[in-house]
Amino acid sequence: MSIESLEQHPVILVDVEEAQVGVEKKTLGIGFWLAVAWLVFIIVVATLAPWLPLKDPGERFLDIQGKGRPPYSPSADHWFGSDADARDMLSRTVWGARVSLVVGFAAIGFGFLVGGSIGLIGGFVKGWFDKLSSFAMIVLLSFPALILAILITSLAERSLRTICLTIGILSIAPVSRLARSASLVFSEREFVMAARTMGAKPSHIILRELLPNVMIPMSALALLGTAVAIVAEGGLAFLGLSVEKGDTWGKLILLGQGELEEAPWISFTPIGALFLTVMALNFAGDRLRDYFDVREISL
Repeated sequence: MSIESLEQHPVILVDVEEAQVGVEKKTLGIGFWLAVAWLVFIIVVATLAPWLPLKDPGERFLDIQGKGRPPYSPSADHWFGSDADARDMLSRTVWGARVSLVVGFAAIGFGFLVGGSIGLIGGFVKGWFDKLSSFAMIVLLSFPALILAILITSLAERSLRTICLTIGILSIAPVSRLARSASLVFSEREFVMAARTMGAKPSHIILRELLPNVMIPMSALALLGTAVAIVAEGGLAFLGLSVEKGDTWGKLILLGQGELEEAPWISFTPIGALFLTVMALNFAGDRLRDYFDVREISL
């Protein structure tokens, strides 16, 4: 191509340059890694809580040297203050994270295992199984989530397993619908059609071809769902329907609501941990969803 022809078509060069710039900007961003850093930090701290130099969360540190009656304000002895029973809020918040995080991850894990499997199989095999499972998911979505949670926790013992199972049941329907929609899209792709033509078994196609591709959009939902599950546990705690044994962030916030004017740190310490964790999960999930959506479109 001559120089004269290039000068006559400058738009083509600009379009190519803009396309290259657009590809270079496709990154997760520093915010995503900051969110991941916080999640890693809070998970590690909660996991190693029994071996960290923290005060006993159940011990009452009554000060008999003139500080008066608890709750005590933040100080060198209690970085985030104490509650009305003179228990250290930092250690209680860390130990509460253990239960709240287990509820969040276990509940969404159960929802992904059950709902994801139903949606993945339904979107692939279609037919009567897809119609029946879709109808069941619509019924489950139509039932008020709060009423279903109250019903389950009222009939069963409010143990950690019951709370995880309750919130996990509520997550089955939305997870199943997303898995079904993704499975419907990928089941019509060339690599799936090629596997069918070559005589691959349905189980092989589902596990080797569909599942790795469906997990891409599902990974973003996993983080968002974990955030919703943690908040849902806090909602149950305000109704007195959370875990009976052990502290959670929701229970700690509830116990401090009567001291908001005189000792706001009792509620605001677990609120801060809950806020940062939920924000990190939501932000990381949104960034993953945007990132993978762009990659899927580019393919």
